[in-house]
Amino acid sequence: MDQDQREVAKLWRVYRTIHQLAHDRGYLVSQAELDMDLEQFKNMYARAGMVDRNSLTFLVQKKDDPSDQLLVFFPEEKSVGVKPIRKYCERMVTQGIPKGVIVYQGTMTSSANKVIDQMSAKYNLESFHESELLVNITEHQLVPIHVVLAPEEKRTLLQRYRLKETQLPRIQPSDPVARYYGLKRGQVVKIIRPSETAGRYLTYRLCL
Repeated sequence: MDQDQREVAKLWRVYRTIHQLAHDRGYLVSQAELDMDLEQFKNMYARAGMVDRNSLTFLVQKKDDPSDQLLVFFPEEKSVGVKPIRKYCERMVTQGIPKGVIVYQGTMTSSANKVIDQMSAKYNLESFHESELLVNITEHQLVPIHVVLAPEEKRTLLQRYRLKETQLPRIQPSDPVARYYGLKRGQVVKIIRPSETAGRYLTYRLCL
């Protein structure tokens, strides 16, 4: 397999995982996108033998809230600087899209990260290196099932056990699974582990 073919195969895996991520966050993703195999990916995005990363950009919306949209970008630049970030932000502002994900292949400059931080008050722009999306970490046998609680489910949990949220064990936003689900400060995730005695063992963690 030559370098171009390896690059196409890598991008197919990344493309598949980022669609699974969007689906697992509750966004509408077609089954065809989730099931797309390498040959279908080549026919759609790499007919000339190479992938135009801009063509991979896609927009999805939440199943229960059409106004909650997520735009996923694939920069062509090896080192992503301020210029493409500003372009993405302008598109999000123009289209009224509150959330975005940047899937980059090389590095993000400190200036680019600074722009993302400055936008964080109004727009949520995340970034993932391609290497983080080569496999879906939530499918690894050592990673238990994680379920993000809705606000009302969180309230019910705290009332049932008469807890303050600060009494829950914590999970950092930088945790790989927390990043996969896009956990924000104050959200609670239910973790389901298999148990030999009880069938399954539940724990809850608060994102701080």
